[in-house]
Amino acid sequence: MLRGGGDLATGVAWHLARQGWPVVVLELPEPLTVRRSVSLSTAVTDGEIIVQGMRGVRAESTTEALAVAGQGDVAVLVDPELPSLDRAPPDVVVDARMAKRNIDTSIDDAGSVVALGPGFTAGVDCHAVVETMRGPSLGRVIWTGQAQPDTGIPAELGGRSADRVVRAPAAGAVEWRIAIGDMVSGGQPLGAVGGATVRALFDGVVRGAIRPGTRVPAGLKIGDVDPRGDPAECWKISDKALAVGNGVLEAVQARLRQ
Repeated sequence: MLRGGGDLATGVAWHLARQGWPVVVLELPEPLTVRRSVSLSTAVTDGEIIVQGMRGVRAESTTEALAVAGQGDVAVLVDPELPSLDRAPPDVVVDARMAKRNIDTSIDDAGSVVALGPGFTAGVDCHAVVETMRGPSLGRVIWTGQAQPDTGIPAELGGRSADRVVRAPAAGAVEWRIAIGDMVSGGQPLGAVGGATVRALFDGVVRGAIRPGTRVPAGLKIGDVDPRGDPAECWKISDKALAVGNGVLEAVQARLRQ
């Protein structure tokens, strides 16, 4: 069971599903996902999504979620809490919400509890933490201690860092003039939030855009422009998500051996 269905969580689900694990994703009623084209959370609003051959399907109950997962698809269930399955806890719980803090995850939630990124202490909040910061430790399994602290600065991609992240200039509903996969130029209007125009800061491809109509606070990440300019990358699970997913798979398999 994955708590969160964003792009990193989808990389985790992809690895687990390929190894035959039935996977259930828990999401919010209105996901704030930016990379919607490669995120299982999109099934909440669209009913289903296919990401690199993996099919995510919205389920309306835990019973339906178990049935969907048992058939080989990934079930996406709207439930911010952690439901029990047939009066028993899940075998594995992965906190993939990337909140940079522990909201409510406990090491007693399942036989194997794995958390992504900072905000957790392995051996206290969970059995293992997987590093999510780009660098030589990306995807590494931590059995004691914590992941590297959040710097608040996105990793460099194609020579760009913080400026590749599009943030809401004001509070309000998001309106887009572009779509994921579109090529844009520096200075081009991308859309507006609360009447304030959002512009691209450089030439690139729109790799992510939060769902149109979503109401957001000022400063929230709402888009992602990739300076590498390859539209094909918009439909691929990122190398980061795959590395993190591989780390989770390693942690789960190690716990099973124990």
